[in-house]
Order: sequence, then structure tokens, then C-alpha cells
Amino acid sequence: AASRMPISDYLRDLRTLVGTRLVLMPSVAAVIFDDTGRVLLARHSVGGVWSTPGGAIDPDETPQDATVREVWEELRLDVEPLRCLGTFGGPEFRITYANGDEVAYVITAFECRIVGGEMRPDGDEVLEARWFGIAELSGLALSNWARSVLPEIVARRAAWVPPATWRPPAP
Repeated sequence: AASRMPISDYLRDLRTLVGTRLVLMPSVAAVIFDDTGRVLLARHSVGGVWSTPGGAIDPDETPQDATVREVWEELRLDVEPLRCLGTFGGPEFRITYANGDEVAYVITAFECRIVGGEMRPDGDEVLEARWFGIAELSGLALSNWARSVLPEIVARRAAWVPPATWRPPAP
């Protein structure tokens, strides 16, 4: 079980109503490439895993704005979302935190470019940030989302839709 992550006032209020029961959480991930094709990853304080910058979408916030906000909060970089790389969810995106809270994340990934700021991890949620080539990803302790999806996105550097596994019942 993962430790508790910082949560918004919205989610804190929701938890008072639903307790630790499963909450479906829309979220975003910023996939940022440098000029050589390396991807920017952040090492999180919870579990020490590497992942792309990102997080939950707040009520009334667009996914694009959530992406810009999350990268700024975590790394002090100003980014511009360029295109959607895909939307991902499923059992590997379900987490039970140390306090018992269950969350199933549905993540929309955006390719972004840096337009300002100076990379400075916040030291609270993110401990460090570095650029990695695709060959280096397999040797990292990646978050569930990054392990299951990021290598495909980085290799393709394009939108990717995993094949559907659900099929209608036979007549």
C-alpha cells in the first residue's frame, strides 16, 4: 500500500462522505521531451518512484489547466500542453493508500513543452527531477502508470491507445 499523498480540499470533503471507499479520480500527466527525445521524470516522496509530473484534476478545472498547474506546483516549470497522448485507466491504476483510502485513477497524458520557469522540485511531493532516455526506463522504480504506459508513449512519441479487452457477451 502506498503512503498518503497530498489531497485537495475537494477530495478531503468527499472523503468525509464516502470514507475510504473507492473514488474514481480524473487526473493528468505531463510528458515532456527534451531536444534529444529524453523524457522528464520526477521522483516522488511517496514510495520514491519515478513518474511524469501530474496529479488530480480539481472541480471546474480543465485537464489542460490541471496539467499546467501540476507541473508548476511540482517543478516550477511553466508548460504548454501540445497534444493528448492518450487516456489510461484500469486495475494497474488503482491504489490503496496507507490510511485505507482507495483511488482508481484515470489519467489523461499530454505532451507538453516548457515555455518558462526554472526546474526546482518542490521538495515535498517531488524530491528530484531528471531527463531519461527510453533505454533507462526499465532500470527505474517507476510508478504503476509510468511502468505500464510510458515506455510505449516514449518509444512512439505519439498518441497510443492500448487495445480494448472487453467484448460484448456472446448471443
